[in-house]
This record gives sequence, structure tokens and C-alpha cells, in this order.
Amino acid sequence: MKQTDLKNIFSHYRERAPTIFKNKELLTERFSPGNILHRDPQINQLARIVAPAVGGEKISNTFIFGTVGTGKTLVTRHVTAELEKESPAIKTLYINCKMKRVSDTEYRLLAELVRALGGSVPATGLPTDQVYTRFFSLLEQQKKTTVLILDEVDNIIKNIGDDVLYSLLRVNQDLHDAHLSLIGISNDVQFTDGLDPRVKSSLSEEEIIFPPYNATQLQDILLQRTAEAFQEGVLDRGVVAKAAALAAQEHGDARKALDLLRVAGEVVERQGGQKVLIDHIDSASQKLDTDRTTEVLRTQPKQSLAVLASIITLSGDHGVQTGDVLSVYEKIAASRGLKVLTQRRISDLINELDMLGIISSRVVSKGRYGRTREIRVMLDPALLDKTRKILEENYLLDRLGRFS
Repeated sequence: MKQTDLKNIFSHYRERAPTIFKNKELLTERFSPGNILHRDPQINQLARIVAPAVGGEKISNTFIFGTVGTGKTLVTRHVTAELEKESPAIKTLYINCKMKRVSDTEYRLLAELVRALGGSVPATGLPTDQVYTRFFSLLEQQKKTTVLILDEVDNIIKNIGDDVLYSLLRVNQDLHDAHLSLIGISNDVQFTDGLDPRVKSSLSEEEIIFPPYNATQLQDILLQRTAEAFQEGVLDRGVVAKAAALAAQEHGDARKALDLLRVAGEVVERQGGQKVLIDHIDSASQKLDTDRTTEVLRTQPKQSLAVLASIITLSGDHGVQTGDVLSVYEKIAASRGLKVLTQRRISDLINELDMLGIISSRVVSKGRYGRTREIRVMLDPALLDKTRKILEENYLLDRLGRFS
């Protein structure tokens, strides 16, 4: 049996001429186009809000809302970058609050802000108020209007609480030669409902809503990118329209539309094909859905996974009732050293799993016996297998995918 030459396993990839992609980077969220399509109202609205900074005036704090892939981050970074070009007295700081090592504690968030201003703090050890003091001191030394963009700011509230936002908003009371303004970006339009009223009134001085793209708008965006992203003639007729239509069904997500084209092209490339067909978009959609669900599951708290393990343990041809889930959950939690949550909290976790599309939960009538909730697992066989493996990795199911 001939063995593979391990030293040259990538040589044929290096030597092969590109057949599908010309510049794949254009299909990723890292790419920032020079011309942002179908977002003129939002660009102009944000520009009007931040424009006073050019004349040294105060900028209103702003919240930007919209579902995933509607151009919130792209527009915000574009407008603030242009703002920086207009005046040397303006500085922009961008923080992605979804990054765990940035926004999982107040200390780490502040440390990241200090580093962004050119300072430094140890990974741990300082009292939090000293880190605040260092951040405020660096702001004052800048003698600039600093625009702090907190992308996916709702993650800060979930992980830390809204006290940190209140502290940041009050910083201007102690600044004399500098000013700090916040732009919060969130996918959750109801996010501010749970904020402390003091934070809400200060941060929501201005609000901008980004509506989902429709299929026609998504097609325009895709055509703008594909002209330079793919080799000429590799996209079959109808491929771009299909990707746009699928993404339009999912809240008008431009990121999803671009991902569909990129993954479809990668599938064809790996198969040694010459053309991206409509069927490849369907394959890409299935792959992305599987990958997205798996990623969501891996980031769920152990308690939520314990509830899911209970449902999967009981699932079969018929729906599972809440009472049975509670019974199995209590056994799993007790045997795995988890705190046994209340019935109300378990109900909340079931609702969250339902919103993620992992399960389906509906109230059914049992006649004179009252009502109960019927729960079904909404995962296809391949995705269910991956889910079982994640639960096994967390020791919530055994290697056969069962609770024991």
C-alpha cells in the first residue's frame, strides 16, 4: 500500500490555478466596501448625530438596533472612520462585546479600554476603581472627543450588568479637556427594556433602527461583491438570486447571503468542480445551519444543556411533557453536581431553547386534567448526533447518547 508523502500533501493546492474564487475576502464580514448599498438613510442619520464633534461640540450617546446582518457595524465603523479623518481631535474606540475575554468581567472590559488608549494594566490584581481611574486619566490625556463603539453591547449586560455602562456614562462629569460618547450596537431591539432607568435615559439619547434587507436589496449587495470575488463565469444563472431569496427569508441577513455564496464556492472548489450551481446553495445552507446550531450549543450554559439532555433522553415519536423533563433534569443535575433549578427557571430555559429553534414547545389541553406543555426536538438526524456528542463532552449523556 502506497503511503502519502506527508511533506508534500499541500503541493497540488499551491500549484493548482484558482478556478472558483478571485478574492474570497470580499465575501466575509471583514471586508468593508467603499460603497455601502441601501443604507443611505442610516448613514446620514448617524452622520448628523456625530457631526458636532468636528466643531468640538458634545456628541449624543446613541443606540443602534437591527437584526443580524443588516449593516449596523459596517455603517457605524464607516461613519466614525470618516469622522476621524475630519478632525485630529476625534478618536474612535471599537470593542466587540461578544468576545468572552473582553466582556465577561468588568475588569477585562476596562483593561481592554485602557489598552486601546495605549495604556496597560495587569491581567488581574488591581482594584476595579483603580482601572477606572487609569482609563479616565488616559481619556483626559488624549484631550479628544472619544467615540466608544460597543458592538453587541447586550452581552455586557448579560455577563456583567448595567452598572459598568452607568459608570462609563458618568465619566464626563470628571473630564475637563476630553469627552466620551457611546454608540451601542445590539441585535436585540428589546434590549433596553431591562436597563436601569438612569442608564436607559442617558444612553438612548438617539436611536437608529436598521430594517432587514429585502431580496432585491440583498441581490444588489451580492452582485456588488461577486463581480470581484469569483472568477468570471463560475456562477450559474440564478445562483445569486437563490442566495438572496434564502437570506431574505431569515430576517434579511446580508451576512448569511454572503456566507451562502462563499460556502457554496468552497464546496465546488473541494470537489474540483468548475461552476457553482443552485444546488450548491442548498448544500451551503444546510451546512451553515448545522454549523450555526452547533456553535450556539457549545456556548450554552451547562444548566441549559442539562435541560436539553433531559428532553433528548425522553424524546421519541411523541412529544415530551414538562413534568417528565423536570423529573429527568433533577436526576441529571444532582448526579452531575449542578444546583437544581426551580420549575420556573427550567421553564425559562425551555423557552430559550425554543427560541433558538432547537426544540419546539407548545401548550396542549388534557381536558379535565388541565393543560401541559408538549416539547419536541427539532433537529435533523445528523445535527442530533452532533448535539449528543456535545452533551457527552459535558458529561450530561453517556457515549451512547443516554443519561445514566
